Amino acid sequence: MATLVEKIWNAHRAATTSSGADLIAIDRIFLHERTGAAALKSMAAAKRRVRDPARVFVGVDHIVDTRPGRSDATLMPGGQGFITETREAARAAGLTIFDVTDRDQGIVHVISPELGIVLPGCTLVAPDSHTCTQGAFGSLAWGIGSSEAEHAMVTGMLRLSRPKTMRIRLDGRLSAGVTAKDLALALLARFGAGGGGGHAVEYAGSAVAALDLEARMTLCNMATEFAAFTGIIAPDEAAFAALAGRRYAPQAFDSPYWQSLCSDPDAIFDVELSHDASSAAPMVSWGTSPEHSIAVTANVPQGPARAHEYIGLAPGTPIAGTPIDVAFIGSCTNSRLSDLRRAATLLQGRHIAPGIKRALVVPGSSAVKRAAEAEGLHHIFAAAGFEWRESGCSLCFYAGGEGFSPGSRTISSTNRNFEGRQGPGIRTHIASPETVAASAIAGVIADPRNIAGALT
Repeated sequence: MATLVEKIWNAHRAATTSSGADLIAIDRIFLHERTGAAALKSMAAAKRRVRDPARVFVGVDHIVDTRPGRSDATLMPGGQGFITETREAARAAGLTIFDVTDRDQGIVHVISPELGIVLPGCTLVAPDSHTCTQGAFGSLAWGIGSSEAEHAMVTGMLRLSRPKTMRIRLDGRLSAGVTAKDLALALLARFGAGGGGGHAVEYAGSAVAALDLEARMTLCNMATEFAAFTGIIAPDEAAFAALAGRRYAPQAFDSPYWQSLCSDPDAIFDVELSHDASSAAPMVSWGTSPEHSIAVTANVPQGPARAHEYIGLAPGTPIAGTPIDVAFIGSCTNSRLSDLRRAATLLQGRHIAPGIKRALVVPGSSAVKRAAEAEGLHHIFAAAGFEWRESGCSLCFYAGGEGFSPGSRTISSTNRNFEGRQGPGIRTHIASPETVAASAIAGVIADPRNIAGALT
């Protein structure tokens, strides 16, 4: 009997080395412009070729600006070179690239399922720690380094030690105003940022089954903040339906292999954890790690001195009511259409507080942006005082380009709140899109459940 991860691992194991590591076949590889050119140019210099170009895809998401009317030119010094060199190297290698102005451009973890690049039971790697997002579709997806990407492109294999397995059962029903992001932060607060270290984490239980696919992506996205090798959810009919008919997906989803992708009833995990989803509340981070998260109704606990110094909040301070300067909705965690819809519901007919210096929405892909505009969501955001941007990662993490004013306190739907994540001197509180929207309206960190009639 085997766990889901073990089934995928065994199906892709080509050999076991004398050291005990396994050679794992890699089905799909995704590059991006921040590191893609380095890997491709290194291969070319060594006169090596991509073994199967049809399995390798390239996105432009990390360095590209999100300003309307953007081009290859970026605010990041030298950023244009990342884009043009990756483009040239990808074309020379015969790879599919989703370029700056391509209709399918977007954050790689968002566009992969949009296009059917990720598939149930496949192995997928990318030089990005949040590749685990795609485990929501029952794939074994994890982040790698540039040298590993080069090796995988040349050989179609990676040498790996099998990770331990962990199952986290999440049962109970999420309350109104509570999301998968809140659930992920609640797990981090309870079990710690190192709680999943060395493990492939399978999320299971009635609360997980009740999540839509985009919410499952949010939950798996945060597995890397848990120090996990990856996060994964057994694919069900909803997952199959979400991928069916996509450009790079097969015509029929009737594979016996896919139907077998679940942990056997008597499968043994190295670690089993459980959490009552019905106890979760809207969460907000307060320190320098996602594990420094509390319910929006709670007080800041005693923590590391540096965390309090960075965030500027003393133990015992209510987190609600903390003034904010910037509201940000975006990132590979919470920038999909459902995220934007929920935030827009709260903002409809309302406006950001006068003290908010900037409020921005960055859709996760060009396709998400078009879909949101077709529903008129961009008008709701604009009327509320939010900037409506192009797709990309550059405001989720600071790469030397566009940023916020030094000293700003942000409420952000991103996944990381360590020092400097969104720029030098920026203090970031991570939360759900609903909490970001509610806080923008109030001008202080606020509970989205207090906005009358906005949540059901």
